[in-house]
Amino acid sequence: MPQRRVVTGRGQEPRQRFAEELRLLRAERGVSLKGLAEELGWDASNFGKMESGRTPGGPEVVEALDQFYGTPALLLALWELAMADPTQFKEQYRRYMLLEAEAEAEAEAEAEAEAVSLWQYSVSLPPGLLQTPGSVREALMAGGLKGEELEQQVAARVGRQSVLEGGDSPPFRVILSEAVLRNSLCDQQSWREQSEYLAEVAERPNVTLHVLPFGTGLHGLVNTDTMFLRLAEGRTVAYVENDVRGELVEESHRVERLHHTYDAVRDLALNPAESRTFILRMSEELPCESST
Repeated sequence: MPQRRVVTGRGQEPRQRFAEELRLLRAERGVSLKGLAEELGWDASNFGKMESGRTPGGPEVVEALDQFYGTPALLLALWELAMADPTQFKEQYRRYMLLEAEAEAEAEAEAEAEAVSLWQYSVSLPPGLLQTPGSVREALMAGGLKGEELEQQVAARVGRQSVLEGGDSPPFRVILSEAVLRNSLCDQQSWREQSEYLAEVAERPNVTLHVLPFGTGLHGLVNTDTMFLRLAEGRTVAYVENDVRGELVEESHRVERLHHTYDAVRDLALNPAESRTFILRMSEELPCESST
């Protein structure tokens, strides 16, 4: 595997950073654009445009490059950031996602996936790692994306969910406010699929899902989406976000305080079995599709 580099040590603009990494990886491998095309089956001019920043390419070619260069999930994560609308991915969230990508790649490279774990509290939408394509699409369309860019973003976001699949997937604990289950999609069938998927994924051994029902009172995260990431070296970082502000939290004392708050919210929530029953009951309440 190529020697790991500090992801945030070069260009900070996502598309430039992605193109730069492609050039560096190819130079390290010592392969020409023509040779790369012969290995992977895409046109050499396509790789040239990607390395110059003229086009980011699609998720399939990026996944192939990740496999060819031995950089599991790193290039795909950088590609997603390059494609992201700046209003959707704030700068500090970009930093959080890069840390997440690095941690996942290190864990896979060292066969120590158990050294990486994630926690999340979601206020109004399912976590990105648990969203169905229909949910992802509607959320991105609400943010103004359309056409090819919309399709690429949907593919990228759904593709990231592979981190929770397989025998070496990291543990993921999530608390969903009941509001997440009440904010239905415009398309009822898509919303039914999302609800059923949440119930399905709650049965995975690496996923622990809690529902925080209405009526539990105020708590420290009432309006704040909160994500925690334990890195391979043991350090934990957090990302917190509300309607107007997002912040990456790296100071250990602040992360610990947030973690205590998260644990207090978890204590108010339903246990995993109760939570899955709650989700299934809400799915049953959804209107059936018309047969006419």
